[in-house]
Amino acid sequence: MREAPADGNHPRVTSELEELFAFLRFPSISTDSQHAGDVRACAEWLLAKLADMGLSSELHTTPKHPVVIARNAHLPGRRTVLVYGHYDVQPVDPIHLWTSNPFQPEIRDGRIWARGATDNKGQMLAHVLGVGKTLRESGELPVNMIFLFEGEEEIGSPNLTAFLHDHRAALACDVIAVSDTGMVAPGVPTLSYGLRGITCCEAILRGPKGDLHSGIFGGAVANPAAAIARLVASLHTPDGRVAIHGFYDAVRPLEDWERALWSQVPGVSDADFLRVTGAPALFGEPGYASAERVWARPTAEVNGIGGGYQGEGSKTVLPAEAFVKLSFRLVPDQNPADILTKVKHHLARHCPPGVGIEVTCGHDGKPYLTDPHSPYGRAAQAALRTAFHAEPVLIREGGSVPIVQTFRDILGADTLLLGLALPDAQIHAPNENFPVANFDAGIRLNQALLVELAK
Repeated sequence: MREAPADGNHPRVTSELEELFAFLRFPSISTDSQHAGDVRACAEWLLAKLADMGLSSELHTTPKHPVVIARNAHLPGRRTVLVYGHYDVQPVDPIHLWTSNPFQPEIRDGRIWARGATDNKGQMLAHVLGVGKTLRESGELPVNMIFLFEGEEEIGSPNLTAFLHDHRAALACDVIAVSDTGMVAPGVPTLSYGLRGITCCEAILRGPKGDLHSGIFGGAVANPAAAIARLVASLHTPDGRVAIHGFYDAVRPLEDWERALWSQVPGVSDADFLRVTGAPALFGEPGYASAERVWARPTAEVNGIGGGYQGEGSKTVLPAEAFVKLSFRLVPDQNPADILTKVKHHLARHCPPGVGIEVTCGHDGKPYLTDPHSPYGRAAQAALRTAFHAEPVLIREGGSVPIVQTFRDILGADTLLLGLALPDAQIHAPNENFPVANFDAGIRLNQALLVELAK
């Protein structure tokens, strides 16, 4: 870690920050089997930290990466609060775009730079340290507490649903708190009451049995790379709507109060989207503001596409196959399985002649929506006011945390989404970062939240 004199841009390295740096140094990349040992070591570090705080802590093996559970002594008559987070992180590629080692955290310009700093180690550890601070100051917590931390969120939580079923009684709770979402702008506390769902797939188009000379065979044999371009183009109308038949059938319309509220939220204007993204222009479904498109409208996205020669210069080849990786962000009341069926029908119907198609399904997750004006929602807003000394805004979140709806389905509890990430946090990208001020606020937020939920 590179240290600097303490000032507004270079905060003093506190013991809490030292613990976060130790947590961030684990390359706990869940998707890469070569890092399986690092993921487990990270889980064991977390287990030891929770045990040192006096919590009863357990490490549960799964078919892939461990689940860590911790709790205080539960007393009758108190509300039970479950805090969820994930200790696994995304890969760091492309590594050459990082300005510092992604697993050697640094503080620059008031931010912590490291993979996982925001997603999700910084946010979840703030909850852990908030509980630790309350225990040191008061000797006990005002609620029955359960921590549930997994190491597979970045690969779709493939084993957590079964774990929840198997441990339903032990994980019974009144409400769940998650800090794995975002704030609309610096200093603006944000309560997210909705998440988009997701479903993913990959399509491979196959033509000849091997690459062909484009002069000898071009014009007589279909080109899979050209075919994949035509297939991808069929997913949208020219104005940006998804062209899959029945795609919008179950979409729940926006409420008038939501559109009115969101039009006043700072940091989410079209100009803000242009500034944060660096895009030359905005584009999307007509009839909606950019924030509405991101928070409450479904999408079809191309995540990767390829085929044929990729090296320097020319190689006049007609490729044997081409591929596209697709994801679809979903909103209430879209069902991932239903949408994937519609996608597969669309791809089969629009597949150009002369090539075969194979569609492979990926991970999915349901959308989530709750009432931000419920008693628990109001408690969360009060805690955000205390932590940030400002009035919170209410939004939905464009990203997906698929396990949140699964929590509701299995545990019967709603989730409070108390995001601490900023729009320019670079999550899933090089130079991921997390403001030290937000880390400190997250510790205060946990302390205030438990007090409010106990009332």
